Amino acid sequence: MFDAVLMPIIFILLFVYVFGGAIAGKGNNDVYVNYVTPGLMAMMGMNIAMGVGTGINDDFKKGVMDRFRTMPIARSSVLIAKIVVEVGRMLIATAILLGMGFLLGLTIHTSVLHLLAAIGLSMVFGAALMWIFILLGLTMKTAQAVQGVAMLVLMPLQFGSSIFAPPTTMPGWLQTFTDYNPLSNLADAARHLINGGPVAHSVWMTLGWSVAITVVMAPLAVAKFRKKT
Repeated sequence: MFDAVLMPIIFILLFVYVFGGAIAGKGNNDVYVNYVTPGLMAMMGMNIAMGVGTGINDDFKKGVMDRFRTMPIARSSVLIAKIVVEVGRMLIATAILLGMGFLLGLTIHTSVLHLLAAIGLSMVFGAALMWIFILLGLTMKTAQAVQGVAMLVLMPLQFGSSIFAPPTTMPGWLQTFTDYNPLSNLADAARHLINGGPVAHSVWMTLGWSVAITVVMAPLAVAKFRKKT
């Protein structure tokens, strides 16, 4: 739980006080808090999902998964249980992130129900991402390899998105990448649910990505789990 507790605190303080003045203007950190906090909700899910891959890789090396596979239970239940636990950690991290956001000036311009919808959308997308990292953890030989490959994927997706800055400030080719980046869709959906604005497109895009990732990656991960030695 150490990373789930400290990571949101460090991230929101770092980005608000390093980037807030440059993007929103000096003395307007509270404006940037309302922009970046919903984006960081998307980032939390991706970072915690990465930990699922390294964790499952380590569990195989310690023999934990071999023990589970000797028991009369569905193979998918082990992986689903892993996801349920990590979603719980994600909820705690998101709660801490929002608590820090409120301390720094975050304001809900819609309603509590809209805020809960933003949290739920982040959980759904984060759970879908975990299937990718579970498959990666089952495929790579070491936890360090999983972490290294994951970072190569995470960095472009996180910083080539609307999480930290409006895409209008980016060059055209990067704006195109940002438009199709699922993290941008999730960040925009959470941002509009909290601050107000059109949400239908970004919400449906996020749900579409979540379903597509789960439908493709979950069967592959379960099949790999069955065969892994």
